[in-house]
Amino acid sequence: MYLADYHVHSTCSPDGHQTMAQAAEAAVRQGLNELCITDHVDTLYWDDFRPRWDFDWDEARRQFREAQALWGDRITLRLGAELGDAQYGFDRAVHMMDGAPVDFVIGSVHLGGKKFGNMDLYYIEKGDEAYYDSVIDSYLDSVLELARWGQFQVLGHLTLPLRYINEHHGEHMTFRRHMDRVEEVLRTVIPKGVGIECNTNRGNEPLPGPEILRLYRQFMTGVRLLKETDDASREKVYYVDRKALTSDEVVLQSENELLHTPAEQKEQLFRLFESGLLT
Repeated sequence: MYLADYHVHSTCSPDGHQTMAQAAEAAVRQGLNELCITDHVDTLYWDDFRPRWDFDWDEARRQFREAQALWGDRITLRLGAELGDAQYGFDRAVHMMDGAPVDFVIGSVHLGGKKFGNMDLYYIEKGDEAYYDSVIDSYLDSVLELARWGQFQVLGHLTLPLRYINEHHGEHMTFRRHMDRVEEVLRTVIPKGVGIECNTNRGNEPLPGPEILRLYRQFMTGVRLLKETDDASREKVYYVDRKALTSDEVVLQSENELLHTPAEQKEQLFRLFESGLLT
């Protein structure tokens, strides 16, 4: 199996704790075949949300050359970027990425949107479901704005608010009430050839989960990129073709799954084929 990780941060990121050389060494020891360093390139400063126009590409190049010299004979190394919250300044995003020596770009949103004063999702407060839904809606406004721009290869951790709502506050929220918005995002990025990331979320609930991954695959046409990743662990990158979709991946869901056994759901699917609704 070919193992790769395309979502790793070095000390070139505010939250990075390892140099690129150290990340490469760790990847080799874990048996990875390929590693892409995707440091945060954000249009806002994290401390006070001032507009940001620059990124230290010289330091990134220096660290990458060091990693190549030490470990490049044992692993394929690539330099990428996680382009964060570009929707707050597409001109700044283009400026920072202009001429950047990268092979791969993740587009991601980490803030709660304008309705919540650009609050970092990490600081979502304990609240009721109406509050959580409002944060998710505001977040998805930003995601959709980013998706319409689309100048990146993969949309990162689409359901990120769930990390902080569920893991910090012990909730069990889902995106079930927001699937119309998710569908709009997917129908926006797919024609652009943009993939989605399945972030394994440090061993917790994947971001996004299987329901949204299936939806992406059902909507796509032609060959698309699908990436499973973890901020600090292993990742798989797949190229998948819409023609490879099988009836086993068509999921019939209801609010009460007890209403239909698997055999009854299969029979429903056959009736849909016979009626001509599915071809």
